[in-house]
Amino acid sequence: MKRIGEILVENSFISLDALNEAIQEQKNSDKKLGEILIETGHLTEDNLLKGYAIQTGSRPISEEELLQASEDVANLIPQDFSEEKIVLGLSKTDTTISVAMHDPEDMATIDQIKKLTNLEVDILIASKDTINNAIKNVYEKIKKSGEVESAISSIGSENISPQDTQELLDLGNEKVSAEDAPFVKLVNLVLSEAIKEDSSDIHIEPKRDEVAVRIRIDGVLVKIMSPPINSLNGMVTRIKILSKLDIAEKRLPQDGRMKIKTSEREIDVRVSILPTVFGEKVVLRLLGSGRLSLDLKNLGFSDQKLGTFKRWIQQPYGMIIISGPTGSGKSTTLYAALKEILSEGINITTVEDPVEYQIPGINQVQMHDEIGLNFSGALRSILRQDPDVLLIGEIRDEETADIAVKFSLTGHLVFSTVHANDAPSTIARLLDLGIPPFLLGSCLNLVMAQRLVRTIDPSSKEEYKPTKEDLDRLSFPKNKVSGSKFYRGKPKASNHNTGYKGRTAIHEVLEVNKDMKQLIFEEANQNVIRDAAMKNGMTPLRDAGIEKILTGVTDVNEVLRATVEDI
Repeated sequence: MKRIGEILVENSFISLDALNEAIQEQKNSDKKLGEILIETGHLTEDNLLKGYAIQTGSRPISEEELLQASEDVANLIPQDFSEEKIVLGLSKTDTTISVAMHDPEDMATIDQIKKLTNLEVDILIASKDTINNAIKNVYEKIKKSGEVESAISSIGSENISPQDTQELLDLGNEKVSAEDAPFVKLVNLVLSEAIKEDSSDIHIEPKRDEVAVRIRIDGVLVKIMSPPINSLNGMVTRIKILSKLDIAEKRLPQDGRMKIKTSEREIDVRVSILPTVFGEKVVLRLLGSGRLSLDLKNLGFSDQKLGTFKRWIQQPYGMIIISGPTGSGKSTTLYAALKEILSEGINITTVEDPVEYQIPGINQVQMHDEIGLNFSGALRSILRQDPDVLLIGEIRDEETADIAVKFSLTGHLVFSTVHANDAPSTIARLLDLGIPPFLLGSCLNLVMAQRLVRTIDPSSKEEYKPTKEDLDRLSFPKNKVSGSKFYRGKPKASNHNTGYKGRTAIHEVLEVNKDMKQLIFEEANQNVIRDAAMKNGMTPLRDAGIEKILTGVTDVNEVLRATVEDI
């Protein structure tokens, strides 16, 4: 077998001078030749792996393949040994175990694996960082699976009693005690995992033979466990108890709330229970679980749109509306706007359902429909509180819309949200709610639609060429295709095997100038309004997404997922 140094020189990975220099240094060091060459900058780790592959006939393995490692096989090698030696068990036959290593010449480690497993070792090659990431991911899954199995194995025909609860669920403790009911353990595991991953929602969905537990990460649902169907009733009962719902009622939908305490913060949770053919489905919305940024500069605005938005939120009166579907970041944008204009000289009051994030210096009112405190009732009282700026969580009916308009016409600044597909259709939606055109045109300052797109994980970013079909679906400018670089993220442990990490917003900003006001007075349809807005400089959502693609922030598939084509 040729020495690794010879192979590296023959394949032009290093020069002969670099090899000789490294050999001399190795005489006074316990480091391997490859390590020295990498440290001195003469060799990349990728080329070293290629050299090992040529030398040993071992196959390089990608991170995607590493993440598919069998948990049972990986568990044949103790975690501390895997972490120390940087090796990971992948798969096995009756006689052989396939193992990922960064150094196939490490015969001592290979012999130890043989003794641990009583199997011959088939070596696959990957970088240290890649293997370390996979080790962390795989052994974490093994640990989680063990905890889930332990909880599930304890589940019998037992039920939870209403006494098995507390007003505030404390997840700050390191572990659930062994005496706790298995359903308590299982629910706590689900909640802990969701909070750890900065998830916004938890879905507990009954199927024919199992319960699918999924969490929403960066706007997309990811399955985290599949307990057996006999665990459903206990999990649902536990959640009902925590949220003070009727545990005996299984035929009707129920809505409730609960509060979770972690070592860092308290999290409000909205609970929704819906009967299905296989049992009750539970959706938990975690409010304030993520790392919320309240700086407008961090919300994805282009310089031009940021300047426009800042100019309008500094106006003394009028109405600013943000539209988009649930989970599009509307509340975050509004909070950031309020923080931007917050000062001792103005009184800011919000009316929300629910209050998702508490901001010091702002008067925030939480709705309680069960005691009659709704939007319209709260707003009538707030008018007597001498506010300068008012945030209405959502304009959802004619009465709320009427109060918001009148408030904005009497020298106050009003922020609110509306569920609509884009900025022009937002105006149509407000008119549908019963606002007279002459009033809406007089008070409306700015309408902004937004969507959230996942951002490419910077640590796994790679250049690629999207298909012509995808570019055509996106209406990507043909004159920009040849000169543009396109990027995507490679799936890895640190990005939940998606290639994405985090989200950013794309915006469609419609300024209500004199011409736009006239169109509103005339009750022009949304197509006419859209054409006029684009002539005035409005960038549609898809075009805003294309800008993010061109700057390498996101990719074609993500913009296609988050936006619809103009037809």
